[in-house]
Amino acid sequence: MPDHEPDRAPDRARDGRSETEAERRRRRALFLRELTEARELRDRVQPRRAKAARLRHAMRMRTFRW
Repeated sequence: MPDHEPDRAPDRARDGRSETEAERRRRRALFLRELTEARELRDRVQPRRAKAARLRHAMRMRTFRW
């Protein structure tokens, strides 16, 4: 697991300071990296479910009208 700083949102809210746009983007990027990592792990651990999910997604994309 990558080391990352603890969530400081409660402290910031208590102090009345708002987070900067750069901090928000950094937290969002970290969240999306961890989410992708979790999905990849789940796909490796449950290949049958991952295949079914891919097929469902492909079917949805084929039936979607642009």
